[in-house]
Amino acid sequence: MIDHTGIGVSDVAVVAVFYDAALGALGLRRAMQIPESIGTDGIGYGVDYPIFLIDRFHPHSMRQHTAFVANSRTEVDAFYAAAIAAGGTDNGAPAAREGQSTPIYYAAFVFDPDGNNIEAVFRG
Repeated sequence: MIDHTGIGVSDVAVVAVFYDAALGALGLRRAMQIPESIGTDGIGYGVDYPIFLIDRFHPHSMRQHTAFVANSRTEVDAFYAAAIAAGGTDNGAPAAREGQSTPIYYAAFVFDPDGNNIEAVFRG
């Protein structure tokens, strides 16, 4: 089981605009701010505690893929719309995906401003 994960980004303030919108559509919010005074600058997203972090500590040149759970197809659609409006780039519009690990796999994929592949998935 994963407790939390994170990725490095080139500019926390710029990329946070994308994640505020995209993850906000999935019910996540800023749960932690990492001050630059401790050697890094970052934001943790979650509900009760951070489960996904963006920061300047991890190298941002390493492209990552992270999939977030959506509670409905509507939430997947909202994630995609919010992510695109916040500067993301399409990498797969919301749709049912054939040949996945579960019979119902409705997902959308968006590249964040640093080129990381971010997904929202509803497994029904």
